[in-house]
Amino acid sequence: GVFHFTYVTNTGAAFSLFSNGGVYWLRWLSLIVSLGLMAWALFGPRFNKWEQLGYGLILGGALGNGIDRFILGYVVDFIHFRLIDFPVFNVADISINIGIACLLIATFLSGKPKRRPQ
Repeated sequence: GVFHFTYVTNTGAAFSLFSNGGVYWLRWLSLIVSLGLMAWALFGPRFNKWEQLGYGLILGGALGNGIDRFILGYVVDFIHFRLIDFPVFNVADISINIGIACLLIATFLSGKPKRRPQ
């Protein structure tokens, strides 16, 4: 089949990037990103719906992976699409990637600068 559950402990970032020795600084990076997004949501500019959704999904994913890193020392990945030999990932990784897509949509929908008439 295409879709499998495969238990993997990931000490690196998304898709096992930086898995050699990244466990310590990635813990703190997850925490800093989460705190930064929360502070920006509270004290920053008002966001449109796409931005709210995007930042919320990124925050949720960062918190999910960050909790795993602080408690376990690694992130548990389990979703595996073997058909295309894609790295094993988890729901938090999906959330972060969909959040990034939402921010891209927000950027494209924000409007292009208008040209001056000639």
